[in-house]
This record gives sequence, structure tokens and C-alpha cells, in this order.
Amino acid sequence: MAWMMVVKKESQSSTPSPQPLSGRAMTWTVLMKKEFLEQLRTHRLTVMAVAFVFFGLSSPLMAKLLPELVKATAGEMAIQLPPPTALFALDQYLKNLTQMGLLVVVLTAMGSIAGERERGTAAMTLCKPVSRVAFVGSKFLAYSALLALGLALSAVSCYYYTAILFERLDPLAFAAATALLGLYLLVILSVTLLASAIFRSTLAAGGLAFGLALAVSLVGSLPGIEQYGPAALVAWGRTLISGVGPVAWPALFVSLGLVVLCAVVAWAVFRRHEI
Repeated sequence: MAWMMVVKKESQSSTPSPQPLSGRAMTWTVLMKKEFLEQLRTHRLTVMAVAFVFFGLSSPLMAKLLPELVKATAGEMAIQLPPPTALFALDQYLKNLTQMGLLVVVLTAMGSIAGERERGTAAMTLCKPVSRVAFVGSKFLAYSALLALGLALSAVSCYYYTAILFERLDPLAFAAATALLGLYLLVILSVTLLASAIFRSTLAAGGLAFGLALAVSLVGSLPGIEQYGPAALVAWGRTLISGVGPVAWPALFVSLGLVVLCAVVAWAVFRRHEI
């Protein structure tokens, strides 16, 4: 009887106890610090910030100079363009970020998980008491914060320069339009991180990410379902400032659902991989 009690105590002591809440919080904090330091070391933060500030500053400038550029290149052909406005500068801003901004997001995040698997650092991290949900989740949070920082810098640059060259836009409407644009780019970021979780190769992850991002963008051009595509959020943002255009509540809920779905699927795929 005594022997059975000793065995029972030994088996209970050998059973791993769940990590306490404070330990989990510490793990997430350490992983987030690791991600931010990695973004600094690999210049991802610098690239994102500089590129987005450039888009923010160049959009109103190009809107201002476009009539003169067309006039200079048209030669003897008479091309009459309407005077540029703040709304036209906003159109250029949204266009640049939905096209070139998409490219920057994919290139920045496509190696987030796949790159660590290639270099072997993912295995080193997971050898410690780090769960795969924490590993993948910290990637999503860190890159979302990076995107938010870049978009905030871009929005401030565009708003300030538009006010100088044209007129001051409604700040609340512009902030709401920027938030909708940010959600669209967050969907692109989410599908990129999903692609990075699927493949070990960064190039393969980038190829899949570009394909998924293109599919997400093209949904908004299909008749009958365009109001459900994340790209409809960008048009909705313009509507908030101009007062004319579509309202895309379905696209808002679909986009939020896609972000959550990509995060869950990325974790589910990654937990099955051999590191």
C-alpha cells in the first residue's frame, strides 16, 4: 500500500503542470520583444516606415503636379484636366497604398515564419517553454503593430501635406478612412503570415502570399459580390470624406472574419509541421 502511494506521488510530480498565467504573459512579452528587435535588426521597421511616409508625402504632391506634367508631355495636344483638389490627392493616396503598400506588406512579412524555419531559429525558440500558439500569435501582433505604425506615419504625412497644398480634410473622416484602409492591409498581412506558416521557403511563401493578396483584391471586382470583398473598404473610406459612394458593412465583417480565420489556420498548420 505504501509502495503504491509512493508511485502515485512520483507520477503526479512527473506530470507537467500547466504554465501559470504570469508565466504565459512573460512568454508573450519576451516573444514580442524578440520580434521588435528582429524588425529593427533586419530593417523591416525602417523599410515600412520610410516607404509609407513616402507614399503619404508623394500622393498629394503628385496630385498637385499632375496637370502640369500632363500639359508638359502632351505637347500640342490640348488636354484639359480639372484643377486638382484635396479629394483627388486622397484618391492618389488610397491608390498608392492599396497597390504599392500591398507590395511592401507582402515583402516585409513573407519571411516572418518561413524565414525562421529556414534559419533554424524557430526550432531554437520552440525548444524553450514556448507554445506554438504563442510563437504564431506574437508574429501576428508584432507585424500588426508594425503595419499600424507605418500607416499612422503615412496618414499624418498625407494629411499634413494635403492641408498645405490644397485644403484641410475633415480629420475624423480622414481617420476613419485610414482605419478602413488599415483593415484592408491587415487582411493582406494576415494572408501573408498564413502563407509564411505553410511553407518553409521564404520565396514559396512570398509567391503564395502574392497570389492570395491578388485574389483578395480581385474579389472586389466581381459583379454581385463586390460589396463583400475587403477592397470595398477602401471605396467606403473615400465615401466618408466625399459623402458620395458605397457603404460596405459586409466587407467590414468579412475582413474581420478573414483576419481571425488566417490566424487560426496559420496556427493549425504550423503546429503540424516538423520544425
